[in-house]
Amino acid sequence: MDHRKVINGVLWRTRSGSAWRDLPPEYGNWKTVYNRHRRWSGDGTWREVLTGLRVDCDLLDGGEWVLGVDGTVVRAHHHAAGARHEPPKDIPAEVLAPTVLEVDVTPVKSTGGSVE
Repeated sequence: MDHRKVINGVLWRTRSGSAWRDLPPEYGNWKTVYNRHRRWSGDGTWREVLTGLRVDCDLLDGGEWVLGVDGTVVRAHHHAAGARHEPPKDIPAEVLAPTVLEVDVTPVKSTGGSVE
């Protein structure tokens, strides 16, 4: 299946928050999209894609990033109630561990302020 269809399917599912089985047929078989997303998450493909998309995207902003998350719209799907007790064996533990984005916060010019 075409990678573009798969990526659009993953983005649709992420945006809508629906179950994989509810993926519209124009994105292909839901199982194919799910398996490819899982494989790309495990082998670092998504990380490479996002790193490539972020290259030089903040040059005009001086390297500052702002992220806003509104907790009132964050919901778990009803299928999330039965969580797995053991981590999957086919994805390395370092990929499953929470990661912190490494950002170089060196100011372009000192403003005399401080960060608390």
